[in-house]
Amino acid sequence: MSSREQEILRRTELSETRVTKAVFPPTTNHHNTLFGGTALAWMDEVSFIAATRFCRLPLVTVSTDRIDFKHPIAAGSIVELIGRVVKVGNTSLKVEVEVFVESMSADGREKAIHGLFSFVAIDDEKRPVPVLPGFEA
Repeated sequence: MSSREQEILRRTELSETRVTKAVFPPTTNHHNTLFGGTALAWMDEVSFIAATRFCRLPLVTVSTDRIDFKHPIAAGSIVELIGRVVKVGNTSLKVEVEVFVESMSADGREKAIHGLFSFVAIDDEKRPVPVLPGFEA
């Protein structure tokens, strides 16, 4: 395993990000389920934190590759968002976010949403820079 691969593995483990939230009425839609735009904002925030923890550089979100809404998330639920770096390029990285839903009154949980977010590290002039200085691909 190369030193770059070892560093990626080390940083990936350290950068996993978990956020737990309660779904209350201000975050719901007319179906009394979590509004999709709110879920996307939460996912973008969690993915940004994971990406920032990974490289500790200024980053911008450049794309969401695919977001799958598998199950509605009812008001009164608890959700856990988990962000993990899953791919590292030279100036970019990709973060997977999984959103799990659980009832406040029963055990168990299920995956409700899955998405991928891509980020690019930038310098002060907003130009791409390596996400792992000294470990370029």
